[in-house]
Amino acid sequence: MAASMPGSVRCLRPFGLAGLFRRRPPRDVWERVRRLPGPSAARRSVAAASGSGSPGSDHYCLELLRKRDYESYLCSLLLPAECRSSVSALRAFNVELAQVKDSVSEKTIGLMRMQFWKKAVEDMYHDNPPHQPVAIELWKAIKSHNLTKRWLMRIIDEREKNLDDKAYQSVQELENYSEHTQSSLLYLILEVLGVKDLHADHAASHIGKAQGIVTCLRATPYHSSRRKVFLPMDVCVQHGVSQEDLIRRNHDKNVRDVIYDIASQAHLHLKHARSFHRSVPAEALPAFLHTVSLEDYLKKIQRVDFDIFHPSLQQKNTLLPLSLYIQSWRKRY
Repeated sequence: MAASMPGSVRCLRPFGLAGLFRRRPPRDVWERVRRLPGPSAARRSVAAASGSGSPGSDHYCLELLRKRDYESYLCSLLLPAECRSSVSALRAFNVELAQVKDSVSEKTIGLMRMQFWKKAVEDMYHDNPPHQPVAIELWKAIKSHNLTKRWLMRIIDEREKNLDDKAYQSVQELENYSEHTQSSLLYLILEVLGVKDLHADHAASHIGKAQGIVTCLRATPYHSSRRKVFLPMDVCVQHGVSQEDLIRRNHDKNVRDVIYDIASQAHLHLKHARSFHRSVPAEALPAFLHTVSLEDYLKKIQRVDFDIFHPSLQQKNTLLPLSLYIQSWRKRY
């Protein structure tokens, strides 16, 4: 298991803001960061970022991200202006699909919504998008950047399979799900950025898997409050942890060992992704800014000794906008 690997999370080297400032940022960095809105930012910030004076479908996508996926919202604001609306549309599309599972009471209704998006995507490629804000913006992105339909359909298909409330049988199953959803989204964002590069694709694959694993970990307290468990069962069985242990929010060593093993896999994927850094084109780097928040979470969970239910893990990082801006300025991921 990942626990025995030399690159495990317990071996993470210390880092912090001091490490970020090896190179001195511009003098006006703090003034620029102030322009990145906080979680309670006013709606006018979204309108300004979208470049539109009046609310429209592009505004709707950014608002959806601000409310439902704040980290993606911040990352979108740091994209090149000519790509921002298209990437926001892709991420809003991902949010629309991701929230189906938790917003329906019956699987049949969820399947109907997935069918809507399958037909919508087909119609977009025939220049006949439905009158839905995200669909309209996604159609514009498809037209502007000739996006690959296969990646869009793969995201829908995988989200549809995941409508069943079942735990992942193994870490590999979780990684496959993450590859088909999060990594596919990154491939599409690379297309928007005009990047066609094998090294960038490899990095995107690993970052998507890391993001899927971290998302599963972050959602564990929420799922346990609803008496649901989605953590990989092979790791739980290895450490003698039952679903009831997680539902009851057990804090003992066995549960923390499960979290450690799973978090280690996410860390290893980040490490692999960064091994391609020197070969990845600079134009691809804005697509990978999510690594900042992923590493931040892995650092936080390490500090609390992999106690997945520790209250500090549910607190927003108020320095995230600053960290994202500096990483973007340094052209690193």
